[in-house]
Amino acid sequence: MTTDAPAPAPTTPERYVEVQRSDEFAGLRKALRGFVFPMTVAFFIWYALYVILSAYARGFMDTKVVGHINVALVFGLLQFLSTFLIAWLYSRYAGSKIDPTADKIRGELENGDKK
Repeated sequence: MTTDAPAPAPTTPERYVEVQRSDEFAGLRKALRGFVFPMTVAFFIWYALYVILSAYARGFMDTKVVGHINVALVFGLLQFLSTFLIAWLYSRYAGSKIDPTADKIRGELENGDKK
């Protein structure tokens, strides 16, 4: 007696095209874009603000906050913090909105199910 699961039937290229044209797949892409594009724009603006202020507002960026820590250092550290925050937010968003639909689509493809 073997414990190996039977190999799934190979998926045809036509099936992939069918899935790509489905409303479910379109919703998955819309959900992904709904998070990724706005977050990318927001982060780019935030980063550009840091670069522009560093180049053209040196007096402001050189303002001491505490001891030898100035505004430029705080902004620089906030860049790292915002990167981790975005990654954490995306992880939560993907877990609730993207992954369930993607898992369902993948399951349908692997099992050869049709809608």
